[in-house]
Amino acid sequence: MAEGLLGGIVGGEEEPSSSAPAAFISYASRDAAIASSLVDHLEQHGLRCWLAPRDVTPGAQYADAIVAAINEAKGVVLLLSQDAVASSHVGREVERAAAKHKPIIAFRIDAAPLNRALEYFLSESQWIDVPAIGMSAALAKLTEAAGQAERAKPVDPAKPIPRLRRRAKLIAGAAVVITVGVAVVLGVHSWSKSRNVAQPPAAVAMTDKSVAVLPFVDMSEKKDQEYFSDGLSEELIDMLTKVPELRVPARTSSFYFKGKQATIAEIAKALGVTHVLEGSVRKSGNTLRITAQLIRVDTGYHVWSETYDRKLDDIFQIQDEIAKSVVNGLKVSVLGGPIPRATPTANHDAYMLYLQAKEMHYRGTLDDSRKAIEYLQKALELDPDFSQGWLTLASFLASEYNLFNPAPHDETRELIYSALDHARKLEPSLLPIHVVMGRVLYEVDWSWRAADAEMKQAIALEPGNAEAHRLAGYLATTYGRFDEAVEQSEKAIELDPLQPWNYIGRGYAAYRSGRLAQAEANYRTALDLAPGSGKFHCLLGTVLIARGQRESALAEMEKEPAPRFHQVGVALALEMLGQRNESDKELRAAEQKFGDEMGYWIAIVYAARRDPDRAFAWLDRAFHAYGDGMMWIKGDPLLGSLVSDPRYKALLQKMRLPD
Repeated sequence: MAEGLLGGIVGGEEEPSSSAPAAFISYASRDAAIASSLVDHLEQHGLRCWLAPRDVTPGAQYADAIVAAINEAKGVVLLLSQDAVASSHVGREVERAAAKHKPIIAFRIDAAPLNRALEYFLSESQWIDVPAIGMSAALAKLTEAAGQAERAKPVDPAKPIPRLRRRAKLIAGAAVVITVGVAVVLGVHSWSKSRNVAQPPAAVAMTDKSVAVLPFVDMSEKKDQEYFSDGLSEELIDMLTKVPELRVPARTSSFYFKGKQATIAEIAKALGVTHVLEGSVRKSGNTLRITAQLIRVDTGYHVWSETYDRKLDDIFQIQDEIAKSVVNGLKVSVLGGPIPRATPTANHDAYMLYLQAKEMHYRGTLDDSRKAIEYLQKALELDPDFSQGWLTLASFLASEYNLFNPAPHDETRELIYSALDHARKLEPSLLPIHVVMGRVLYEVDWSWRAADAEMKQAIALEPGNAEAHRLAGYLATTYGRFDEAVEQSEKAIELDPLQPWNYIGRGYAAYRSGRLAQAEANYRTALDLAPGSGKFHCLLGTVLIARGQRESALAEMEKEPAPRFHQVGVALALEMLGQRNESDKELRAAEQKFGDEMGYWIAIVYAARRDPDRAFAWLDRAFHAYGDGMMWIKGDPLLGSLVSDPRYKALLQKMRLPD
């Protein structure tokens, strides 16, 4: 799309003007979102692009406009994909560009084989092979290539260019995480015990008894029911995860593709499943139309499909019916037990508030977290017997405390346990209660043994619960059982391969057991998956410091978006670079603004300064404030100067951790 209509058209032979675009973008219509992203990037770097239909003058002949644009452009960027190879229009645009001796940059986003025509016309082209190179220097390479094309002298069409042999090696280049095929290659790494770096993943072992539940599409007239369609999808994931023989990727991974251009085959390959469940929701007042279909991806065979025209009152029954149909369609044994059922509330207004709260919570900001808790509290006022609502409230309060520390520890703890007590009294057999209880005991109470028991019970009851495995991995790292931490993190990655915190967890274990290259690779994977997340750049910076890459560490700390981690991280990196005065300014500011929650990290700076008295004073403050980082004290390389001090062993004993 510039999928132009070039067949048989011969345009004028004008020389490019001084204001000619740097690049004509040739792409297949299915790759429109990717093409638009590339244009945005190039134009942000001062390289004007020509993109159809954006730059077609209203009223102009489409084919004429494309011919003129190719003639005028300094070069052509071909977004090369399976769809582009199959597009006759893209083929004509490439042929036209080659005939006009335009530099062609082939930005290849998948491994689809070329047809003979493209092999011929692209034999001299510069190649950017995304799956081969990942994220490294991606956008810089693309910008450089397009800039070189813009600066090149125009070729005299009267002087033919001798045809060269095809390059033996493709030129590595840029990557943008904007397609599933690209995102998975870039973002998902796996642990390698035989090498010192994390490797691109081997695909998760496929099983016929596997299904990814994709976000159902909101088809409501006003497009204002997305929270409802997303909530339905998540409820189905939660139900199907409880079926022992069924492999179901967690919400984070299944929802990763939402809003991205991706085929079902790409999604299934990334998630390691043979089936997908997709559907749509049309909600108007109290009336629902829900469609759902279960598809076997390799054949495209529809295992099952159904349309439900019901009232909102029937939503839980519909969820039960869909889950039952999936289980039956995949011939999954439930070991003689009942198929998991939806956990309803008798009040549908409460249920709507509950779904809206979950939608807000996943946005990840403090304001949205507070709104989510407020909505849950309103839902529970409407239905005080909503057990899942109480459990979710406890989970959200614990998450908010762990991420943002917005309220004093004792106050938060009281609210959490009140919500947990309500949930347990209403429904003692509620399966997720063990995960939430384990999380609270671990993150809020620091009751390691009790948390360990809850996690073991959670995994025994729900072996497909990725969060249970992730938290079990965290707890193993806290205890210093690093091999166990790796095993639990890898299980979490298998169940939720696009959840960045799974890679952070594996990175924690690698970092503290001295496998620094593996830690760095895992932290970079987390950043690929969630580039705007707070704390990730700071964690990566600490690994780079431990590896002696101090300038790079400072660069990472300066990228850190979370103010408290940015401030302390920069202070630490400057100290390691010997810039004590600059470090002092950052450290004083961190102590004044973030002392209550960042005591552990401030202690790391003093440990780097070989000032054990101040380091232990801040560790003691962090201990009493349940501060961020104290759970990870065992094995931290940046506290190495303190380990031989008797106060270090005494601190571990106070925390009830092994020496």
